[in-house]
Amino acid sequence: MRTVPWVHRYGLCFKNVESPPRNPILHAQSQALSLRPPHAILPLHPKGRLTPHTPSLPLHLRSPHPPPARPLPRPPPLPPLAGRLSTHPDTHVISIVSNDQGADFIHANAAHLSTSDLLSPTHVPDFLKDFFALDGSISYDGHFKPLLAVQVTELADGVFVACTVNHAVTDGTSFWNFFNTFAEMSRLLLLLGGSQLMTTTTMRISRPPDFRRNFFGDSTAVLRFPDGSPKVTFDANAPLKERIFHFTKDAIAELKSRANAIVNVNAPKKSSSILDEILLINVTELMGKMSNDRDQRDQHDQLGQHYYNGRHDDDQMADVKNSKKIELISSFQSLCAQLWRSITRARNLDATKETTFRMAANCRHRVEPKVDGRYFGNAIQSIPTSASAGEILSRDLHWIGSLLRGHVAAHDDSAVRRAVESWERSPECFPLGNFDGAMVTMGSSPRFPMYDNDFGWGPPVAVRSGRANKFDGKISAFPGRDGDGSVDLEVCLKPETMAGLEADTEFMQYVTVSMDGCDV
Repeated sequence: MRTVPWVHRYGLCFKNVESPPRNPILHAQSQALSLRPPHAILPLHPKGRLTPHTPSLPLHLRSPHPPPARPLPRPPPLPPLAGRLSTHPDTHVISIVSNDQGADFIHANAAHLSTSDLLSPTHVPDFLKDFFALDGSISYDGHFKPLLAVQVTELADGVFVACTVNHAVTDGTSFWNFFNTFAEMSRLLLLLGGSQLMTTTTMRISRPPDFRRNFFGDSTAVLRFPDGSPKVTFDANAPLKERIFHFTKDAIAELKSRANAIVNVNAPKKSSSILDEILLINVTELMGKMSNDRDQRDQHDQLGQHYYNGRHDDDQMADVKNSKKIELISSFQSLCAQLWRSITRARNLDATKETTFRMAANCRHRVEPKVDGRYFGNAIQSIPTSASAGEILSRDLHWIGSLLRGHVAAHDDSAVRRAVESWERSPECFPLGNFDGAMVTMGSSPRFPMYDNDFGWGPPVAVRSGRANKFDGKISAFPGRDGDGSVDLEVCLKPETMAGLEADTEFMQYVTVSMDGCDV
């Protein structure tokens, strides 16, 4: 039962607009540039932002009465989001048909709830799921359900704008470009005096999406389901605890310094101590020059194989003499290394148990030729890194970080193409979940511009996500609100594992906790 009543729900259609041609997503997206080629099983991509209270919702974001006779503001560059998925009966190609069936727009009222009800609890409250439309849907449902649903929920002292988009159509990069464009158009409409008419001559958005396709050629693979539709591969009703852990810029810098402090645990102490000191001095000097990771164009791309196994050899000595060759474990990789270790410890796994840490990688700049950063589609792949629980718990943070760094560095154009070719030979649905009890799956990115959207009410005060894709070990990374390099981790774990993580002093020493007990 919904705890947040809907005031009104209506379709957002683009009338009197010539729809673009059928947009095949299997040829250039599912088969070529996607983390999970058969996105049919994926739950949707829900994200929302909380903003301080505004006296009343602007005209274009509320509907206390039936929809007006004239169309609502139309985003000209994004008509596919008002369409549906369509599978050709002969070729089985899945396309987006911009047939103007409409996106859902919902105005909801939750005046009995305040922003503190949402943000103050240590764990994310269960009622948050009611702030998102299309709950429980999967991407395959885009054949008969909207590809986009926006729900605007009025709280007692704030407004929560939640957007759910079909994950077969977008990834995080596309999603946040769309969401920020949505906010940009909202501000433009306010500047136009609330006019209900917006045309291409009155509106110019700063980052128009790129709809070009077919970067890898056509796909011939076909997925067949015995009962006609795919199923979610994890238990969506399993008990979970969800918490937002906040890491300041200084805490992350400390983690990065620790991860890059190389220790040779195998060499005799006398022979390693001087070299370790030299290495640490050079690494510390480099860190001072590269302190702002956010200004790097995805430092993950530039990571090499130096110190991959944590051994001091002649090549490493050469790197000490020429510090420009030293490739650092990035801030985010350092944070992931600590998270992997602490969750593994909280799970109390056998030392021989293999654990896996998966990271979602944006492939736009990894392939050659590079794909435009404004490419509107799904262009991610999953990078798995595995090690035994005993190794994760007994080795230092540098060893774990180097392991993650090495796999990310190796995911280049050839790796992307090999993954595509492999899937073409044996197409299958990408399974989401924690099947062996030892997996961690990292999604989203602290590089996404989640706080850059302003609907005309000021910047958001918090970002939260819906229930989709959440299982034991699912993590999402958000930028901190201050935009100074801080990071928020949305962590979903079994209740007993969450309790173990919260009791892990090595992990919690880096977490900032507010006076009321929640992470801020």
